[in-house]
Amino acid sequence: MHYRSTTGFYTMAFVGLIDQLSKWLILDRMGDVQRTIPVTPFLNLVLVWNKGVTFGFLSRSGQTHYMSYILMSVAAIIVVLLGRWLWRTSSTPVAIALGAIMGGAIGNVIDRLRYGAVADFLDFYYHNYHWYAFNVADAAIVTGVALLLIDGMVRGK
Repeated sequence: MHYRSTTGFYTMAFVGLIDQLSKWLILDRMGDVQRTIPVTPFLNLVLVWNKGVTFGFLSRSGQTHYMSYILMSVAAIIVVLLGRWLWRTSSTPVAIALGAIMGGAIGNVIDRLRYGAVADFLDFYYHNYHWYAFNVADAAIVTGVALLLIDGMVRGK
């Protein structure tokens, strides 16, 4: 294994650990109570259980008991494919991006295994406009995808 792969795998482990630690803290402090904890003038902590995918997409499906298994399977396949890409990459930014995406996916899969849904808790807002609640894993996935896009534009691939 070369340095870039190692960097990516460390990034994956770090993201997964921070994601699970942050969710543990939120669940420990908030329990299952529906409440809002103001943190800053633009951030609240809330607890939302997402049974679907990004932004709650597919969470209202009539087959929600199967949805977790389908989503976990898709995430596992994606992690394996990204792991192969990580193993072969010669770019440190790509390795970090892939590690962030894989760590985020694993963090959310752990939630689905433990709870049957993903715990989202970060509620950013401006006046009365609230973005969808998300978590550290979601932020890592979005950041990793953005890094891959930027790397592709800069390196022309």
